[in-house]
Amino acid sequence: MKVVLQNLTKKFPSRNKKNPQDVIAVNDFTFEIPDGKLIGLLGPSGCGKSTTLNLISGLQSPTSGKIYFGEDDVTDLPPEHRGVGLVFQSYALYPHLTVRQNIMFPLQNLKGAQKLSKEQMAEKVLKAAGLVQIDELLDRKPNELSGGQQQRVAIARALVKTPRVLLLDEPLSNLDARLRLQTREEIRRIQKETRLTTIFVTHDQEEAMSISDMIVVMKDGVIQQIGKPQDVYDDPVNLFVAKFLGTPPINVFDGRVVRGHLMIGNDDILTVTNIPDQEVYVAIRPEGFILQDDGPLCCNLSNVEVMGRDVSIVSTHEKSLNVTIRSIIDADNPVDRESDTVRFAVKPHKVFLFGKTSEERIHFEV
Repeated sequence: MKVVLQNLTKKFPSRNKKNPQDVIAVNDFTFEIPDGKLIGLLGPSGCGKSTTLNLISGLQSPTSGKIYFGEDDVTDLPPEHRGVGLVFQSYALYPHLTVRQNIMFPLQNLKGAQKLSKEQMAEKVLKAAGLVQIDELLDRKPNELSGGQQQRVAIARALVKTPRVLLLDEPLSNLDARLRLQTREEIRRIQKETRLTTIFVTHDQEEAMSISDMIVVMKDGVIQQIGKPQDVYDDPVNLFVAKFLGTPPINVFDGRVVRGHLMIGNDDILTVTNIPDQEVYVAIRPEGFILQDDGPLCCNLSNVEVMGRDVSIVSTHEKSLNVTIRSIIDADNPVDRESDTVRFAVKPHKVFLFGKTSEERIHFEV
């Protein structure tokens, strides 16, 4: 099911008497979500991603704009008639009901022509439970399950009505690190098997990038960039996107372009041929450093962290906007831990320039 959002805006009345202007949670959001794809809505807390999900589900009404499921205008349609499956951060399971009863609950509320027989409901419950691999847990109560198992029950409950669109709002936040990894892999497997159009809200960029077909990066209710996860990582449109994506985060420096040379402090790190002289932000991905004895970028060595196949060199530089610089290099490269300084060359395709005022991307040639 294709989902189309046209100029979607949501305003909330201000509670600040000194500033009575409305709070714009979602601002002119326009995007077409292709049929059968998993889309990640990504951004920091307060960026409007959960509000966008609530508008799609019908839990909130837009101030302006339109929402289409396929060719159907569902903007004013009640949530129960939209055909959406919702999974929240909290599992929201009924503690007094068994797993079977929790999954069956949405089917028991169907009325009229949609009403099912007990046999039909039982069949649908078994199918949904099998999809999330909890067939053997159907007679247990929620308090007898792990967090990951409870989340699977919540997903099965959302799937049992065969929704047109599956909406996931921070579904992994309550799980520990290992369960998060396992459950996000399960969500991706389920989505591929069902081919349901799925919208996944998260503030965790690693989650979004690992399972999404496309990501939508948001800030202050406004779309910053849309694209395939790797494309957005490799080609950020502004400094916010560059800083938001990546673990460890991108390293940002105050820099300047002088007669075709990119300078960080007194270090001439690259030749850039098509940019006029100006002050810039220089952002370098952690994997964009090359350990080199005569490298042009000289940093003060703080620590060397061994991570198995990689080594993280922690250093500082007077022009760095980060507290520390993290450079990821291959563990086969020896690092002189006794030295006070460390020198790097940089990989041009891992270096991004941004305007000092606009923070928009400045493309350069080497």
